[in-house]
Amino acid sequence: MSFSHTIGGMTWHFDSLRDLMAKASPARSGDFLAEVAATSDAQRAAAQMALANVPLKRFLVEALIPYEQDEVTRLIIDSHDPAAFAPVSHLTVGGFRDWLLGDAATETSLRALAPGLTPEMAAAVSKIMRLQDLVLVAQKIRVVTRFRNTVGLRGRMSTRLQPNHPTDDPAGIAASVLDGLLYGNGDAMIGINPATDSISAISELLKMLDGVIQHYEIPTQSCVLTHVTSSVAAIERGVPLDLVFQSIAGTQAANSSFGINLEILREGYEAGLSLNRGTRGNNLMYFETGQGSALSANAHHGVDQQTCETRAYAVARHFNPFLVNTVVGFIGPEYLYNGKQIIRAGLEDHFCGKLLGVPMGCDICYTNHAEADQDDMDNLLTLLGVAGINFIMGIPGSDDVMLNYQTTSFHDALYARKTLGLRTAPEFEAWLARKNILHYDDNGLRLGQGVPQLFHQALARLS
Repeated sequence: MSFSHTIGGMTWHFDSLRDLMAKASPARSGDFLAEVAATSDAQRAAAQMALANVPLKRFLVEALIPYEQDEVTRLIIDSHDPAAFAPVSHLTVGGFRDWLLGDAATETSLRALAPGLTPEMAAAVSKIMRLQDLVLVAQKIRVVTRFRNTVGLRGRMSTRLQPNHPTDDPAGIAASVLDGLLYGNGDAMIGINPATDSISAISELLKMLDGVIQHYEIPTQSCVLTHVTSSVAAIERGVPLDLVFQSIAGTQAANSSFGINLEILREGYEAGLSLNRGTRGNNLMYFETGQGSALSANAHHGVDQQTCETRAYAVARHFNPFLVNTVVGFIGPEYLYNGKQIIRAGLEDHFCGKLLGVPMGCDICYTNHAEADQDDMDNLLTLLGVAGINFIMGIPGSDDVMLNYQTTSFHDALYARKTLGLRTAPEFEAWLARKNILHYDDNGLRLGQGVPQLFHQALARLS
């Protein structure tokens, strides 16, 4: 079934729901690369108006990627909860936007609604929302997860301490970990992107991180971002592993390019559960995503990149993750060209993920060949802080020396927490206070007097 809309005497036609969704997307380089984007602002406006009139129920009967061809589509359709969907089932996409912005959409009602929404519904409504709409609705939603601490509570913003090193040197990694902890970073997790992917190297990194966490009794969790099958192999060797990592995408073909499918993810999830290492809860999967991943694998089926990204959140929520991270500007300017597109994408991803009940964080980042700079990242950081982001990255000097991209620093997290009155995870906050590293008083966040003591203890341990 086709769609059409008339503006100023000119009628625009759209061949399918998939075509309409693509043409309604705010402009971004990836959709132009895929040749699915609107060819003019007028066509985009017409598509957005036509999309606003589409009933939400339409997404349950017209799959953008055929059910028979794609296991992610099957997961979306088969896991849909009609009872949860009922409160908004009579609405159009435009009516749903109005409902989300209204008083009926509360933290409680949005939590109950999440199982009734498909990713395509979330993506559709985001396409007709302003940035302030994305922020306003997202800040209503809290998705709380637990492993050794509690992430996602209102008034809290956690950080992933990312101590990457170009040669996986233990001393270099340990120095970055110490630096981050002294600035109150690491409550979401301490997570390393390994320079090598051998099981022995991964195992040594996991043992080192576990040793730091256990020695200092830090209420946090560790992760080495290796393939899920490598995590399973490490678990089988008895290596102390907290969170199971995997990059995921929104189509079966894109996930195949990562060497995974839903069954492999299930095996990783069950292997992680078998260790029973969580003390507060059993959310233990860590997923990373990013707009453009399906297109870069030529696995997008003609679907726009933002909708493909949102479909990845259906994969994520199926495995009760601890954290989901959209690495928003990492894939490059071929997909998100400049700061304006990166900011929009980061807010879309956070909004859509939270709407679907996913614990969203964001790697607020860009590559050095993108038309973006740290001012753009400051803008996105501030907007996401207001929107209630679960976590961001914390990296020495904003510069990842192993992956060679620009992201947020330990100081950026302090800025957001001080400016917006945000705090760390409660268990981690109590640890920081016990160690006299950071504490809160009537004047807000303050640096404690225990930093030199912990610093010298750590140096002695390293030597």
